[in-house]
Amino acid sequence: MRIQITGKNIELTDGLKAAVEDKLGKLEKYFTPETEVNVTLSVEKERQKVEVTIPAKGNYIRSEQVSNDMYVSIDLVEEVIERQLKKYRTKLVTKQQNVTSVFKQEFIDEKSEEDEEIKIIRSKKFDMKPMYPEDACVQMELLGHDFFVFINAETESVNVVYRRKGNTYGLIEPEY
Repeated sequence: MRIQITGKNIELTDGLKAAVEDKLGKLEKYFTPETEVNVTLSVEKERQKVEVTIPAKGNYIRSEQVSNDMYVSIDLVEEVIERQLKKYRTKLVTKQQNVTSVFKQEFIDEKSEEDEEIKIIRSKKFDMKPMYPEDACVQMELLGHDFFVFINAETESVNVVYRRKGNTYGLIEPEY
C-alpha cells in the first residue's frame, strides 16, 4: 500500500505523517502493495479534516472525517474505511473482475456476518423538464430535499444539484 499524504493550510510534521501511516497501515491486510491511498489533511478555522480516497477498479473507497483534533480525525477515518470494506466486501468482489489487483486474496476469500444485501425499498418516477442549475437549486429547496435530478437546459444532459455544508450547492454533470 502506497500512502500519498498532502496538506492544505497545515504543515505536515513527521508526527502527523507517522500517525497517518501508522493508522492507515492497519489497512494493509486488505490491499495489495501496489494500491494507492490518497490522504489529504486540512485545517479550516477550528476544523481538522482528514480525507482518504482509495481507487479500487472503477470504484472509490472514501471517507472524510472532521474534528477539532487532527489525530482524532485520523483515528475516525481509519475506522470508517475499515467498516466500509467489511460491509461492502461481497459487493466489491461479486461486481468486479480481477479485484486481486487491489485487494489481497485473503480479504476476498474471508466470510463475514456483517455482509449485508443492499435493498432498494422505494422507487420514484417523475417528469423532468429542462432547467438551469440555479432553478434546480430553488426547486430542491422548495421540495426540502438534499439533491435534485434535472435536465440541464444548457447541455441537455441529466445533472444533479446537491446541498453542501455551509449553505453552498454542488453540481454533478456527466463526463463524456
